[in-house]
Amino acid sequence: MFRFHKTLDVITLFHKASSPASVRVQSLLKQLSATASEHATEDQASDHSHQSKPQRIDFELEVTEEPPTEDQLRSILEYLGGNSAGKAIRGAKDEADALRKLKANGDSFERPFTVNWSNGRAVAGSNESEILKLVEALPKGK
Repeated sequence: MFRFHKTLDVITLFHKASSPASVRVQSLLKQLSATASEHATEDQASDHSHQSKPQRIDFELEVTEEPPTEDQLRSILEYLGGNSAGKAIRGAKDEADALRKLKANGDSFERPFTVNWSNGRAVAGSNESEILKLVEALPKGK
């Protein structure tokens, strides 16, 4: 009998190896993809019942030093919403300007940049709590 395996959600890190912030984000994502997600908050510190059923957040981590394609950039800007082109492309005023700048110079794309393609979410920079929220929004496997 054949079993179909669920494909993993993909999280892409647009990475720059010479950037300490990007290296930190890469380490965080590698750690999250390799270990079960068990983070106790102060409220949970005395209640360990949730640990009896640990749930793993499974995802495929894709790390690239290449800039996004034009289609990927359009998706990223949609995920960020509003006037957020400047968060993705240095100095961009709007989507058309961002696409122009990306085409002229791929290095204008800000890194690190983490994208959850399945859930339509993106995080510019190295804000760990926002990256954790992005990862925790993924479906949990058992």
